[in-house]
Amino acid sequence: MTTSLKGKIALVTGGSRGIGAAIAKRLAKDGADVAISYVSSKDKADAIVKELQSMGVQSIAIHADQADSTQVSALVKKVVDHFGKLDILVNNAGVFVTGGLEDPSVDGKEIDRQYAINVSAVAAAVRAAAPALKSGGRIITIGSVLGDRTPFAGIADYSATKAAVAGYTRGWARDLGARGITVNAVQPGPIDTDMNPDNTEFAEAAKQGIALGRYGKPEEIAAAVAFLASPDASYITGTTLTVDGGMNA
Repeated sequence: MTTSLKGKIALVTGGSRGIGAAIAKRLAKDGADVAISYVSSKDKADAIVKELQSMGVQSIAIHADQADSTQVSALVKKVVDHFGKLDILVNNAGVFVTGGLEDPSVDGKEIDRQYAINVSAVAAAVRAAAPALKSGGRIITIGSVLGDRTPFAGIADYSATKAAVAGYTRGWARDLGARGITVNAVQPGPIDTDMNPDNTEFAEAAKQGIALGRYGKPEEIAAAVAFLASPDASYITGTTLTVDGGMNA
């Protein structure tokens, strides 16, 4: 365990599993007290909290439906009320909904929900967190390489949400730069999680287009987030850090 984030309070949305859980663990390993949010996996969230607490940091899990901006704003307030401040906001929660433009089976409500979670919730969290953040504060959003490139049909709506996040990141960096708050995004490529496991026919095909020839690990995304959250990244803002094994090279 290092102490680069000792004394810092972090909120990781969607922190009960996958990339979010890995980020929460890495921030705790670096000394931060960590709050995570969850929508349905209370048992998993509670287990992550216990693991973080075993590292010697404070941790709580808060239920919040990211599709509801009101709940997202309340989530941030609960974290500030509990810990007395907020230093690091990691917008990790997201969903992946596919469907071609002319596919009659596409559920419009699910497309709208995807936008609400992937874009509107991120904006709500940042707007709620900004007044609480001080100089040295960090906002980090998990985007996707699919925000830069759409390599196959049926994912336009998802790609658009991640492109929006990148645009917001650049704009918010301008809005908050004068206060010494940095705003960045991490764009993962294919990562081995329960939502995108590295043992499917799709995964084998995808790896053919990755320079390193493999899926990434959640811990590798967490390492990028931890760097952007650290004092070493104090002059980095408004950027998207792509962590994709060379997929978009």
